[in-house]
Amino acid sequence: MSEDNIRGVPRGAAEAPLSILELATVGEGSTPSEALRDATELARRAEEWGYHRIWVAEHHGMPGVASSSPAVLIAHLAAATSSIRIGSGGVMLPNHAPLVIAEQFGTLHALHPGRIDLGLGRAPGTDMATANALRRSAEVDPDEFPQQVAELTGFLDGSFPPGHPYAKIQAVPRGDDRPPIWLLGSSGFSARLAGLLGLPFAFAHHFSAGNTEPALDLYRSSFRPSEVLDRPYALIGVAAVAADTDEEALRQVMPGALSWLRLRHGRPGRTPTPEEAQAYPYTPMEREFVRERLSTVVHGDPQTVRDGLEELRKRTGADELMITTQVHGGAARLRSYELIARAYGMI
Repeated sequence: MSEDNIRGVPRGAAEAPLSILELATVGEGSTPSEALRDATELARRAEEWGYHRIWVAEHHGMPGVASSSPAVLIAHLAAATSSIRIGSGGVMLPNHAPLVIAEQFGTLHALHPGRIDLGLGRAPGTDMATANALRRSAEVDPDEFPQQVAELTGFLDGSFPPGHPYAKIQAVPRGDDRPPIWLLGSSGFSARLAGLLGLPFAFAHHFSAGNTEPALDLYRSSFRPSEVLDRPYALIGVAAVAADTDEEALRQVMPGALSWLRLRHGRPGRTPTPEEAQAYPYTPMEREFVRERLSTVVHGDPQTVRDGLEELRKRTGADELMITTQVHGGAARLRSYELIARAYGMI
């Protein structure tokens, strides 16, 4: 599998490709159906505006996130577009039998050849009770992740050695090639594994900013060339919000910060409105939490956001930036992505 299969653009470009991480965010006063319609419209616009790929994330038990079934949403977004890459960012592999994922993404790849990415994470993306319900098992062991990745690869490639218990099992459909596998992470575990396997790596800078550079250093130092890549390829997820003015961007970014605060308190809900976020009675400790959260979100007018994204890209050496934008309402989200695309001269 060549680098072009993974990235779609040649190395050595002056700027890293921009991509999108989509959670189908459900805002206060909205519905999951509206959130999914907004996600579909974003995919169409992102393709028009020149974004490289759009991934959907697997989360469970969160009223404000409608992307609990990545394969289903990927199929819908791919059918609504024609050229942008669509993938998972990611499938939380411990929640699923590898054969099921091989069949789902083999089907997606057969429907949309050359456009599907399979990003894999080792966290459950939910609480342990929900994870157990997904797996129908009393235990979910993230340390089994390397074995699960190996099984999934075996099913996708038909590469189990003779004598392996699954050697005679075929994941159908399976063509001459398969979707590229990415490993996702927010710490060093998946970074090292991605390097050792010679796979592309996506790091969740948007919620683990302090670990970004150590994890990328570990990925690059662990990297072994493979049939997939001859040198490391690192993507980082970045929270960013652009608006016409710095003041409006701050107003738009506050609901996402309040959502994170409520999640930290064990009260996940729909994304609040800017007015609700402004009126919330923050304690001093909560204000500090919000301040720290906002320090990891690139926000402001279009030039400010571009400058912030470029500083981060150069500091980390990331090959690609994947932007996630948690604001209230599809219109504000679309406007943010449009302004960023314009700031980069993509439209």
